[in-house]
Amino acid sequence: MRERLEALKAEAEQAIQGAKDLETLKQLRVKYLGKKGELTAVLRGMGELSAEERPVIGKLANDIRQTLERILDEKETALEKAAMEARLKEETIDVTLPGVPRPLGSIHPLTAVIQQVENIFIGMGFEVAEGPEVEKDWYNFEALNMPKDHPARDMQDSFYITREILLRTQTSPVQVRTLQAKEGKVPVRMICPGKVYRRDDDDATHSHQFTQIEGLVVDRGVSMSELKGTLLAFAKQMFGEDHEFRFRPSYFPFTEPSMEMDMSCMICGGEGCRICKETGWIEILGAGMVHPNVLEKSGYNAERYTGFAFGMGVERIAMIKYGIDDIRHFYTNDLRVLRQFQSV
Repeated sequence: MRERLEALKAEAEQAIQGAKDLETLKQLRVKYLGKKGELTAVLRGMGELSAEERPVIGKLANDIRQTLERILDEKETALEKAAMEARLKEETIDVTLPGVPRPLGSIHPLTAVIQQVENIFIGMGFEVAEGPEVEKDWYNFEALNMPKDHPARDMQDSFYITREILLRTQTSPVQVRTLQAKEGKVPVRMICPGKVYRRDDDDATHSHQFTQIEGLVVDRGVSMSELKGTLLAFAKQMFGEDHEFRFRPSYFPFTEPSMEMDMSCMICGGEGCRICKETGWIEILGAGMVHPNVLEKSGYNAERYTGFAFGMGVERIAMIKYGIDDIRHFYTNDLRVLRQFQSV
């Protein structure tokens, strides 16, 4: 048996040293040292040995196993190193070659408008706040002076999940949440951009999902003149100094008095055209002084504090600013449209 083991060792060493790749080496490991390998097969004859020979042959077999394992490991390390060197040589890159240009994307035009609006108001000292899109009826309507039987709710056909939970129809709930978080402290100067949802038929100017940016200021002595000055400063930075702006009365249940802000048509310069419906003016946002009921419901003393609020549709601003004639272009992911705004 000693001779068989020595012969097996010599054969295995020669085979291992001659292995050219890792797969062959793996097969040799199984062949000689596996559970059904040749070394195991030789050792099955240990029962035929005398009691004096068994420990001697056992030690020899163990030494041979350790020797073969060491040789296999050394060979495996050498083959792995050779394989890595060959791969590096094969995959050598000439760094002096010109690079391959990759097409660069750009932010969405709606995102660009949101960032522009945020930058303008942040420059005026406003903070940016966010809130949930799935909202409670109380925040979306009741806290904004629209109880459950208020007819103004008909102006916002809503997606209700339960009787008390809905997809928000405006970002105004964020204003209420901000006032509550402030716990009656002033000043409050914030804007809140985000998606809103209304059950509407999609066409060139309407969408069941769109984006709003609303703003809120609450402090002592806040007046309508401050509201008008803030909005004029914003509009001139957003659209340019060469446009005319006007304010006209309107109605919102959460502001009193309320107004709309219009801009002279960018297409016809105020002469009247199809875009402005021959009026020479285009509506850009709504605003007003915060209704006392809204302040009271949010924990503010309406006799001590006043405020103003405003809101605008981001899609509408983008359509006016960039001459887009169909709101659906923002949502169809048509690269022919989006590529036009890579420099915005």
